[in-house]
Amino acid sequence: MPAKLHNGTVGRVTATRAARKAIAALRAAHGAPVMFVQSGGCCDGSDPMCFPGGEFALGQGDMLVGVIEGCMFHMNADQYEALGRPFFVLDVEPGTPGGFSLAAGDGLHFVTRVEAPRNTVS
Repeated sequence: MPAKLHNGTVGRVTATRAARKAIAALRAAHGAPVMFVQSGGCCDGSDPMCFPGGEFALGQGDMLVGVIEGCMFHMNADQYEALGRPFFVLDVEPGTPGGFSLAAGDGLHFVTRVEAPRNTVS
């Protein structure tokens, strides 16, 4: 069973090797962990937004979905529940990031995919 944290569940997100490499490069460039906020599909589509750690103001409705390479991954709790509590896989693809998100590298942006449901106890 995943460990529970305040207003969230840790361990519902993982990352591909390419995403982990991008995170390591961003951590080195910024000298600290970055943070991810899964977009709700409005202005910036459904890509995760990446910011320097602590530079995005989280709301009371946001929850911690998981931690990747020491970097927090958040999402609105109502949206997370509406999606059926998915397990996310963070990856990178060619293209420009939306909004104010940090790029995942030269010509790359972060994306999330939903993995098949796991048998977990809530």
